[in-house]
Amino acid sequence: MSELPFGPPVRVSPLIRFGRWSFLTAGILYGAFHQNRLSKKETKIREIEAKEKVIRDEKMKKEKAIASAAEMKNLEEMINKKN
Repeated sequence: MSELPFGPPVRVSPLIRFGRWSFLTAGILYGAFHQNRLSKKETKIREIEAKEKVIRDEKMKKEKAIASAAEMKNLEEMINKKN
């Protein structure tokens, strides 16, 4: 094996290794808990948005029909003025 440029590896204290693994485990558990909590919150938000989407789509459909009718009326008036 070749010589390492920064010297031989240093032996790490068991207390430091235990602390590192403990914090790693705690971080993973915290992340899993936090992800679970946020997922539940996001699910509720998506359900609310799905209900609102139906209402919003219906409203947009009505507005689009009104705008289409107004545009057709304007086009008819423009055609009648030219004749």
